Amino acid sequence: MNQPSTTTIPAGPVDPVSTDLSRILRALKLSGLKDTLPERLVLARQQKMGHAAFLELLLADELSRRDSRSATLRAARAGLDASMRLESWDDAADLSYDRMLLSDLSTLAFAEAGHSVLLLGPVGVGKTHLATALGHAGIRRRMSVHFTRADKLFTRLRAARLDNSLEAEMRRIATVDMLIVDDFAIKPLDTTETNDFYEIVVERHRRKSTIISSNREPAEWMAMTADTLLAQSAIDRLTQGAHTLVIEGPSWRQRNTGNQRPNLDENKETRNAK
Repeated sequence: MNQPSTTTIPAGPVDPVSTDLSRILRALKLSGLKDTLPERLVLARQQKMGHAAFLELLLADELSRRDSRSATLRAARAGLDASMRLESWDDAADLSYDRMLLSDLSTLAFAEAGHSVLLLGPVGVGKTHLATALGHAGIRRRMSVHFTRADKLFTRLRAARLDNSLEAEMRRIATVDMLIVDDFAIKPLDTTETNDFYEIVVERHRRKSTIISSNREPAEWMAMTADTLLAQSAIDRLTQGAHTLVIEGPSWRQRNTGNQRPNLDENKETRNAK
C-alpha cells in the first residue's frame, strides 16, 4: 500500500521575490524594487488594487529611489556637506535674523530669477550651514550647484592659468545655476584674484544666482581688493537686487557647552580668521 505523500511547510513567510523575478529585476536595473515589494503586495491585497494601479505604485517607488540617489550624487559632486540642510537648521538658537526672508529664500525664487544672496554675520553663526542648505534645495530642484570656499576658488583659477584651462574653468563657473562662495573677503584679494572676482560677477550678473557668505559687509570688501575700481563695479552688480540676510548672535561655541562636536561652519571660520 502506498504511503500518502507529505508536504514540507516552510517555517517562515515565503519570499514573494522568486529567483527568476530577482534575475529579471537585476537585468532591468530594478533591483531596488525588491526592498519594498513585500509591503507593497500586502497593501495591494488590502486595498484590492488593480494591476495597473499596483504597477504605477511600484514604478513610483523606483522613481523616488532614483531621484534620491541622483540628488545624493549631485550634492556630493557640488561639494555640499550632507549634514547641512534646512531641516537641520536650529531655528531655536539664540540668533537674530529675518526669519521671513529665510523662508522666502527657501522657495528658491531668487535662484529662478538669477538674483544673488548675501549671508553676512560674525564667525560661527551658521552662514555656511544656510548657504549649503540652499544648495541642497537647489539640487532637489535639479539645478546645477557648485560650492567652494573663496580661497580655494581663486587657487583653482590660478592653477587653471598654468595649464591653459582657465577659459573652460571660467565657463563652468559662469554657467552653473547656483554658485556658492563661502568665506569671501576673509583675507585680502591680490590683483589676479580681484580681476577673477570681477569677471565671475559680470558673467553671472542677472543670469545665474550667486550666494556669498562673508564676515564682512560689502562696504568693507573694496578695502580687501587690489583694484578698487574693478571691485566697486563687481560689488555694485552683485548687490543690485540681492537678498541680504544678516545673522547676529553668539557663535556655536558660545551657545554650546560640553564636549559636543563643534559645528563645521564655526570651526572652519575660526581657523580661517586666525
